[in-house]
Amino acid sequence: MHDSKDGSQRKLRVGILFGGKSAEHEVSLQSAKNVLHALDTEKFEPVLIGIDKAGRWQFNVSQKSLEAGGELALGGSATPAGLMPADTEQYMGAVNQPLADAALDVVFPVLHGTMGEDGSIQGLLELASIPYVGAGILSSAVGMDKDIMKRLLRDAGIAVADYAVVRTADLPDMELEELLERLGLPLFVKPANMGSSVGVSKVATRGELVPAVREALLFDTKVLIERAILGDEIECAVLGNEDPQASIIGRIIPPDGFYNYAAKYIDEQGATLEIPAAITPMVGENARRLAVQTFEVLGCEGMARVDMFAAPDGQVIVNEINTIPGFTKISMYPKLWEASGVPYTELITRLLGLAIERFNRRQQLQTTYKDHL
Repeated sequence: MHDSKDGSQRKLRVGILFGGKSAEHEVSLQSAKNVLHALDTEKFEPVLIGIDKAGRWQFNVSQKSLEAGGELALGGSATPAGLMPADTEQYMGAVNQPLADAALDVVFPVLHGTMGEDGSIQGLLELASIPYVGAGILSSAVGMDKDIMKRLLRDAGIAVADYAVVRTADLPDMELEELLERLGLPLFVKPANMGSSVGVSKVATRGELVPAVREALLFDTKVLIERAILGDEIECAVLGNEDPQASIIGRIIPPDGFYNYAAKYIDEQGATLEIPAAITPMVGENARRLAVQTFEVLGCEGMARVDMFAAPDGQVIVNEINTIPGFTKISMYPKLWEASGVPYTELITRLLGLAIERFNRRQQLQTTYKDHL
């Protein structure tokens, strides 16, 4: 609850921001729907804010439009919206709507992929002085770019899979034999700045490599060609700001050895989610430690899901971090915390509290410099 100007208590207004121009637009709608259902409406008042694939913002999107799924379209009761920074209040509201009617206390960005999980929305919210859930600008951008992320983790002594980077201009002169000799087969080819397995291919033969790179280049100008790691695909959810905590470990058992887009978000039979993972206690503790270390090395706050591999020799190798993990009904992040003793509604409440806590902490920083000499 929050004190209003007349001294009475009111619910905190939570902007659930979803959609976006990313290839993960539809996943975002599914996640937002589940966040809305889990929100404690005795404490919070939800405000649905959608971004269509053209980048147009809508304020007060109807729950019916969100429930419909598919691609968000303009229309209905929703009206064009924009950010309107003010000196002492935080606003995001409909164009031509009185600011007092549009004030938000905190925003929950449920935007997956580019133009949402990569620091762009986070920067906009920072400029507008609006508290928001999840990692900040730098951590979001670094977590999104798998190349930069791996470099930082490797520098911190965290094991990552060996990989090579190919850009659009490199394709005509790509040294296939050199890559294959260094990385071997099978390989994974993936856009550097994309999530949800969009544009990702598993390459089993030499002839599949160039088509897979061309496919990935449809979604990004930088592509990773990555050594396949033999072992269990495990995941850990991390929650917190200055003292992050790790959930129990879960294991993904995909039907065809590849945890693709449909298996992650659409097909409930697409993969087996084993929670808790059937791994040794030593591997589990190592994975939890590495998940928190990865979170801290990349400067994350709020939430993240860390994806790893448990190799047959017991080594844990970090695959990637997701700073806005999926919140669909088959997503690992909320499932892992529920199995760790934090139900979905409590998880959303804690995430909103962490967002406000971070905002208040940062508000204490000085924005002017006085020379006392």
